[in-house]
Amino acid sequence: MTDRDPITPTPVPPASPAAVADRLHSAAIHLLRRLRLEDAASGLTAPRLSALSVVVYAGPLTLGALAAAEQVRPPTMTRIVAALERADLVTRQPDPTDRRQVLIATTPVGRCLLEEGRSRRTASLAQRLSALPNDELANLARATDLIERLARPPD
Repeated sequence: MTDRDPITPTPVPPASPAAVADRLHSAAIHLLRRLRLEDAASGLTAPRLSALSVVVYAGPLTLGALAAAEQVRPPTMTRIVAALERADLVTRQPDPTDRRQVLIATTPVGRCLLEEGRSRRTASLAQRLSALPNDELANLARATDLIERLARPPD
């Protein structure tokens, strides 16, 4: 028996960065997979939806820049863009600064489809978050600040 006060919790040892990184990586993947279930309502494949997202939030951009952002080869991106173009979600426009280049830009239909998908995913997540007690939601809000800071490019 110890003289320790039974009410005082035992200190938790600090977690190693590697252990936290492993848990955070796994949790992020599982959370995104769960939220991606909402994407089926868009009618697009995951690669097309991902490319459309890049065009909406970073575009207009060249096919090469889009392929690099999506980490695919240009011929693969050419097929993805052609499908998005047939669906009236993106257009090809001449680059005003370099006539040899073509820029991929979103259409109003493409932007709307992407924004509706994002709304479905965030509503699904908000519903799950609403089940948390206020103190846990506040902890998650603080953790989100840290994750956003980690996601920024290094200085």
